[in-house]
Amino acid sequence: MAESNLVCSLYHTIGSHTSDVNGVCFSKNTLATCSADKTVRLWGLEDFGELSCSPLCGHTYYVHCCTFSSFGTTLATCSTDGKVILWDVKTGEKKGVLQHPSKTSIRVCAFSADFSLLVSGSDDETLCVWEVSTRRLLRSLQGHEASVATMAGCFTPDSSCIVSGSTKGDLRVWDAKYGHGKNLAVVLNAHDLGVTCCVFSPIFGTAEDKGSMAGHGLVHHLLASTGQDNLVKLWDFVSEVGGATVQVELRAELCGHTGPVMACSFSPNGKLLASGSIDKTLRLWNPASGQCLTVIEAHTRYVVCCAFSHDSKMLASGSNDRSVMLWKITTADEIIDDLIDASAEVNDTVLTRVKPLDTWSVDDVCQWLEELGLDQYTPNFRDNEIDGTELLTLKQETLEHSIGVGALGHRNKILRARGQIRDHPSLQKQDSDSGVHDEYLCPITREIMKDPVIASDGYTYERSAITSWIEKGKDRSPMTNAVLISKQFTPNRSLKMLIQRHLQR
Repeated sequence: MAESNLVCSLYHTIGSHTSDVNGVCFSKNTLATCSADKTVRLWGLEDFGELSCSPLCGHTYYVHCCTFSSFGTTLATCSTDGKVILWDVKTGEKKGVLQHPSKTSIRVCAFSADFSLLVSGSDDETLCVWEVSTRRLLRSLQGHEASVATMAGCFTPDSSCIVSGSTKGDLRVWDAKYGHGKNLAVVLNAHDLGVTCCVFSPIFGTAEDKGSMAGHGLVHHLLASTGQDNLVKLWDFVSEVGGATVQVELRAELCGHTGPVMACSFSPNGKLLASGSIDKTLRLWNPASGQCLTVIEAHTRYVVCCAFSHDSKMLASGSNDRSVMLWKITTADEIIDDLIDASAEVNDTVLTRVKPLDTWSVDDVCQWLEELGLDQYTPNFRDNEIDGTELLTLKQETLEHSIGVGALGHRNKILRARGQIRDHPSLQKQDSDSGVHDEYLCPITREIMKDPVIASDGYTYERSAITSWIEKGKDRSPMTNAVLISKQFTPNRSLKMLIQRHLQR
């Protein structure tokens, strides 16, 4: 992935929690969120509508963390009430309740990759390892001298070891599988003032080139940790097959955040690392090079949790501002490839009459709603005489209060589908004299672009035009009127190549 080629655009916002959002996690089909409002909520990934079994209400105090089992059928959550609750994702029913012997606040819980074990970390300075099938406490791991503050990814990808971090700032490695001595390695002062999160990359392999321990029978993992020192750190974690010997060495320090970093998450394909901070930003990093790829500024308070979807194409972030934001992750090359593919495969049914939205009649709009499976709203659209021109102006508030689309998922589905048709290249107007495709023209100047760049709203502009737009103090998108979350631009090299080919004809 080219380091200047990444595009992150806001896809959806969830505002249902009534207090701080403390945790987010994905299964293949579901997003889970947990909050200081004592609830856990489940959302379908198709339209981000809340599942019928949600919210999950069982904790009596703040819910600090949520995590799915590898198959996504079980969700574990932990709370200040001193309990870990295992939930059946399909029914929302409790499958089990686990509690540390001290009954103190539990800050973290995580499943092993094989779903046989679960680890939980508590304010009593211990980790508890549980057998999932029997809900039995296997062992209590003691050694930290301050509250265990690991937020995610406690197990190595092969489930052989557990890594934990504490508010004192140390990282500790524990045997989880082979019955060796409990504490296999300690990294003192890993982060000044405390470790806030640690997580393993899901991509790992042999470690023949990793220093003194390199050789046959060794496995290398990449570990990321965050802390109160404003840093993200990457560690080479090398273990002997059988788990008897472990070595942890600092690989890189990732600098950029201006406040304590509260969370980090690797994408499932291992190509990206996300971090969230008290500075209210998310950062995406290339873990191979340590370079910052993009900075996302949208939350109004601390960003305390983040997680990638299973296909690595979406990132969820949770904040003290009580919101969860979903970010679509793509590259400039993928955007233009999608446009080209879509141009060649116009679906007459989905695009209704295959004509620009501003020419649609009320009947066209109602037929389109039926195709979306939202025909229950067609009477309201007819009563309000919503034709294509009016459809282009609709916003969340208008849909909810004036037209009566009460379900947030339905409103989002309408707005997303409208955007797909509005921006479809096959439905863009073309200059009849020059034959120039509309996507070759800057939306601001309406001239053929020479240096096309993608802004944070996902649209492409002539660099000089969008730069001038921002320099004039305009902080909203020329296309959507939404606030531009970043002033950074990504060169749209693929579109530039297509424009050059067009001009050479």
